[in-house]
Amino acid sequence: MKIDNPTIATGKVKHVPTRTCVCCRKVSEKSSFIRVAKVGDEFVVGNDKVFGRSAYVCKDAQCVAKTVKKRLFDKSFKQKLPEGVYEELTAFLEKP
Repeated sequence: MKIDNPTIATGKVKHVPTRTCVCCRKVSEKSSFIRVAKVGDEFVVGNDKVFGRSAYVCKDAQCVAKTVKKRLFDKSFKQKLPEGVYEELTAFLEKP
């Protein structure tokens, strides 16, 4: 007999990574956030495959707008981010 769901077979619940929004401080699944990562001296928006220090914001237009207006990632990374990072963040939200 083959069991399709390994959780039922082992009795263990699969771990779901959680993250916190820099704007509203909501804690939720990692997939419900936009990631901004610092890789060397560059910043990458929306790519979960790169290694580096990261901060997250909700995929909510209000949270993104407030993050851009108050430059909340500057505090998370303890440095002033280039303006292009915030523009890229806004554009990432507008993608279909």
